Amino acid sequence: MDRIDRVAVPFDRAPGGATNAYVVGAEDALLVDPAGVTDELSRAASERSVRHVAVTHAHPDHVGGVAEYADALDATVWCRAGRTGRFERATGVAPDETFRGGAELPVADGVTALDAPGHAPDHVAFRVGDGLLVGDLAVAEGSVAVTAPEGDMRAYFTALRRLYAAGAARLLPGHGRTIDRPRETIARLLSHRRDRERRVVAAVRGGACTVDEVLDAAYDKDLTGVRGLAAGTVEAHLAKLAVEGRVRREGDRVLPVEERH
Repeated sequence: MDRIDRVAVPFDRAPGGATNAYVVGAEDALLVDPAGVTDELSRAASERSVRHVAVTHAHPDHVGGVAEYADALDATVWCRAGRTGRFERATGVAPDETFRGGAELPVADGVTALDAPGHAPDHVAFRVGDGLLVGDLAVAEGSVAVTAPEGDMRAYFTALRRLYAAGAARLLPGHGRTIDRPRETIARLLSHRRDRERRVVAAVRGGACTVDEVLDAAYDKDLTGVRGLAAGTVEAHLAKLAVEGRVRREGDRVLPVEERH
């Protein structure tokens, strides 16, 4: 298995106040998700002869160090094909190379990209030996934010199922500790999302017809400081349910759809 080193990079707007950057491979190494530039990460990148840089997705807390490390290390910058514009706007760097889901990147000792959208439209994971670098697809504790308009709940469900089927021995997330029991964690995340979806459906059937009304009915906790995030999550659930024909939207109104038996 390839060597994978994790360096927590402080980022005040990241979950837990830090983002995990990873240095993959003993030679011709790959740097993944440099949220910023730190002495610890710079030492790791220099000692491991990093020659490539990539990100799991182009959110601010995963890309802040891309430009500087690409320049300082004269590294090849990789990006998901079809997402180069988004990548360049986020990082300030045009990618040198692109890849597609399922492709093996010619870096380190073998890194395979997996499409994993949902949290973000450009989200990917990287398989390295028996591990998977999963960015914001999964976390050891809590849940992952999937918020409209960018978050796609249907895609997130699919990505989690794909991750489950991948059968990795461990998951290396963008935030928090390594996940040593991947399928148990993925099952928990899926269960959490299904439970929230049931609450959203019940709220609509109970007469809630705006996002705020659904939000108040579907959440039984204090949302002070996170109400906007929760509203975006409800919107993402409603978009999924509308595509599946389980609710319908009429402007700002949400209406139930009768189930057929």
